[in-house]
Amino acid sequence: MASRKLRLSAVVCALLVFHLDAGAAFAQERRTLFDFLFGGNRASQREEGYERQREQRIIREPRQRNRPTTGRVVPAPAAPTTAAKPEPAQKFDNARRVLVIGDFTAMSLGSGLEDAFAPDPSIVISEHGESASGLVRQDHLEWPRELAKLLASEKPALVIVMLGANDRQQMQLGENREKFRSEKWMAEYEQRVGELAKLVTDQKLPLLWVGLPAFQSPALTADALTLNGIYRDQVEKVGGEFVDVWDGFVDEGGEFVMTGSDVNGQPVRLRGQDGVSFTTAGKRKLAFYAEKFIRRHLGDLSVGNLIRLDSGNLPLLSAVPPENKAKVVSQPVALTDPDLDGGKDLLGGQDSAVPSPDSPRNMLLTKGVLPSPPVGRVDYYQTEVTGSTQ
Repeated sequence: MASRKLRLSAVVCALLVFHLDAGAAFAQERRTLFDFLFGGNRASQREEGYERQREQRIIREPRQRNRPTTGRVVPAPAAPTTAAKPEPAQKFDNARRVLVIGDFTAMSLGSGLEDAFAPDPSIVISEHGESASGLVRQDHLEWPRELAKLLASEKPALVIVMLGANDRQQMQLGENREKFRSEKWMAEYEQRVGELAKLVTDQKLPLLWVGLPAFQSPALTADALTLNGIYRDQVEKVGGEFVDVWDGFVDEGGEFVMTGSDVNGQPVRLRGQDGVSFTTAGKRKLAFYAEKFIRRHLGDLSVGNLIRLDSGNLPLLSAVPPENKAKVVSQPVALTDPDLDGGKDLLGGQDSAVPSPDSPRNMLLTKGVLPSPPVGRVDYYQTEVTGSTQ
């Protein structure tokens, strides 16, 4: 009985020890169905894989040492710089003057032309625009009268006109007010355009009438096209030139654009937020179209150091050596003189059948020797050392 109890207690102790070991092992490594089927321990394999990756990463990316930063300055990236504008040239006293008149579009054009001709000392831009002016409200500003005054005071070499953006309104004709685009309105407007242009061409001055560009408003753009047709017809009738700037401010489909290419082909903002005004790049592009006509009429004298030669600044000529008083008198010799060939008769004569062996011709042909030049000929000279004739 006692031995049975002893054996039973031993079995219980063994089972307890096995249970504790198995529980600890299970708690440490939990095996899955994959492990029972294929064997192995995936947890340990994963742990070993992570350890190898950690070691490889340490090898590939060695720990960077702490580097002192005192006394070491890291420069900040340089800000992009833009090309500086060229300094305006000092204008000549006799520089040609270009008069620009009109509304706010003419003022933008004048600003762009000032930038375009700033390096040219021979051309001065004189802009006399009034932002709210036009050809309809003559009670506000009568441009024909104003232009006559400017022609007398400015004495320009060329005149540029750009206006019309403010003319889309009723026109007072006598006691009646005519609506925009009516038949009487159009007839009167054509007459006023021709009158203003004729003031310039009658004085034999070149006239450039710059057309209106497209605007953000579709109605204003359509009216600008109509007015440009009037400007072109009336100005060309009196001998002026119409400058078309339309393509510079529309896209390929002919639609208004806020941004586009500048004079250098770079994409820039051309128009203001209102869709009417111009940015600095837009003003310069507007001037680009008129600039070509100006240079064609006035020439391109953009060289900074032009010198006007006259009797006061001509270079001094070197002194002429004194005339040699020693004159060599020589007997003129005719080219047809028969003595040059050693005889006095022409070919076919009695003595010409057998020429002398010492004649200049024979000596040249047989021995390559030329006779001594006669005194006074250009190839006759004497050496100062020996005095011998060469």
